[in-house]
Amino acid sequence: MEHVEVARAETERGEVLLRRRTTDRGPAVLELRVNGVFVMDNQETSTEIELAAAALALVEDPRDVLVGGLGLGFTVQRLLGDPRVERVVVVELEEALVGWMRDGTVPHGPALLADRRVRVVTADVRSAVAEATGDAAADGTTGGSGAGRYDLVLLDVDNGPGYLVHDANAAVYARAFLTDVRRLLAPGGVVVVWSADTAPELLDTMTEVFGRCEERAFDVALQGRQEAYYLYVARPDAA
Repeated sequence: MEHVEVARAETERGEVLLRRRTTDRGPAVLELRVNGVFVMDNQETSTEIELAAAALALVEDPRDVLVGGLGLGFTVQRLLGDPRVERVVVVELEEALVGWMRDGTVPHGPALLADRRVRVVTADVRSAVAEATGDAAADGTTGGSGAGRYDLVLLDVDNGPGYLVHDANAAVYARAFLTDVRRLLAPGGVVVVWSADTAPELLDTMTEVFGRCEERAFDVALQGRQEAYYLYVARPDAA
């Protein structure tokens, strides 16, 4: 197996790296790593896609969607494949990753981000959600971003609470942030959180915040080995 660096950026949080992985068994694979930790690639994308599909299946009219974490864009791609979706706001912390998607370093990126329904915000998702809930309070509404409430909120900003790439992201899985997220939901809205492993404390916290939460496991083949990833799905009785 050979690894070739495609792009690298150094940020105040550390290193963001795109590299190409090649073997004699198939086409080259584009892989994203942060601070040396594998985040995702463009070979095994089933759970990124399922993150969107699971939520879309639960909402009758998912017009407005908030996505925390751009990654390589496969969650957003699945959302845009649904004709019911009218607006996707993507919050991504790493400016370099957004740039690589826009300039074609990630080959499918330019077409994806050119979709008129997509707006990318380069920010910490915690700050973006806090600002959105503040905007909502200021204008007397209950939902945010100055443009209405969200039918879906999808969070894939790290490898889950047990395998953090950035320690500060622990707050994304905590009660205070999830309570802010709930305030952004439209009636009947759904929140889905991705995790690389089981997260019983997250399940408990989401149950406490949203009233109910379901854990869904998905088997994946990752670089020649079998793994399981998890989605935590919450749909409040009254959002």
